[in-house]
Amino acid sequence: MTDGPAFPLIIALAGLLLSPAAEWLISLRLPRLGGPPPLRVRITTAAVTSLLFGLLAWRFDASWELPAFLFLALLGVQLSRIDFALHLLPNVLVVLLLGGGLLLLTASAALAPGWPELFRALASGAILFAGYLILGLISPGSLGMGDVKLAAPVGMYLGYLGWEQVLFGGLLGFVVGGVLTVLMLRLRRAEKPTESAHGPAMVIAALGVALVMN
Repeated sequence: MTDGPAFPLIIALAGLLLSPAAEWLISLRLPRLGGPPPLRVRITTAAVTSLLFGLLAWRFDASWELPAFLFLALLGVQLSRIDFALHLLPNVLVVLLLGGGLLLLTASAALAPGWPELFRALASGAILFAGYLILGLISPGSLGMGDVKLAAPVGMYLGYLGWEQVLFGGLLGFVVGGVLTVLMLRLRRAEKPTESAHGPAMVIAALGVALVMN
């Protein structure tokens, strides 16, 4: 274990710096999203990313798993921001999360070593993707194809931690989604939204399970 709070604080500072860098790269590569978000949104996403980085550093310490979950936090916050604002989960970012996460988890499995965890992660990603795909086809109004695609990297990360994490993370995503929908309806009583963003709920559930379940 790394002694004292210095390590989580250093990692939290890294999150504070990486968040605006990620937003700048996203606005550069995906101009169709409308450019950088407003200042208050940038401050919020930087603060949330920094907090998550610090908590993940406290949870995983200086382990080989940490970079993979920091990557999940960094991209997960950006995907949540975009989904809240535009009801959109860009394919390029979802694929980046899947590919980058797989690369980092493979490195962790090779160095830890933890090959059974990696194989479980691959199976879990496929299972959660298939489950979301079925739900999306049955009820297309409640889940979009972006949510279905995001289920693959979310399931992969949860599966690397364990089967219980996959179960609780998958269920918690729908619970959080319901809570967020109720909150949005209350905040927008004058113009009730026709759809709610489910991507943020999936990210919250995955990171929440990663932080509290060993």
